[in-house]
Amino acid sequence: MNRTRIKICGITNKEDALIAAQAGADALGLVFYDPSPRAVSIDAAAEVVQSLPPFVTTVGLFVNAKAAQVEATLDKVPLDLLQFHGEESPAYCQQFQRPYIKAIRMRPEVDLHHEARAYQSAQALLLDAYVKGIKGGTGTSFQWSVIPDALPCPIVLAGGLESNNVAKAVATVQPWAVDVSGGVEARKGIKDAEKVRAFISQVGG
Repeated sequence: MNRTRIKICGITNKEDALIAAQAGADALGLVFYDPSPRAVSIDAAAEVVQSLPPFVTTVGLFVNAKAAQVEATLDKVPLDLLQFHGEESPAYCQQFQRPYIKAIRMRPEVDLHHEARAYQSAQALLLDAYVKGIKGGTGTSFQWSVIPDALPCPIVLAGGLESNNVAKAVATVQPWAVDVSGGVEARKGIKDAEKVRAFISQVGG
């Protein structure tokens, strides 16, 4: 089995970014969604990206943003990957000439084979818990057993992950990557270095 990649999301400052990168994170998520307690300004995000060592993927998270907002962000922040966490269509996601992943909130009626076909241009599907009115960062997990085998795309597993359950999540789902935000925080928007290191160590190599 391939090594499970690790994304630390909700990075708001360069200190936390460097802690995560030095601990072994493969990717860092920057939230460009004002209602989120982990939202980051364009200037702060640019500083984070500038501070990083090489080979750390930067991911910009957007939720039903106007295309002009995404373009304005990309003009100032050289993101490697886009993550769309709302109801964005495949055509919308493809228009920015950047690789993207599409988040799917795991309602009971979700058909992941259908979503994989619809978003076949995505690099991966990110599976997150569904909580009404909250677009990600819920701190809630979902029943991993509902994920079907042999989906035709990589899976990024999110939702309620932390150091004490991520090893089981990886063993159960065997995702391409795991994504954590609240599970490694001291408080919303600020990471806890020890929690970051513990999480990454539990994912394994």
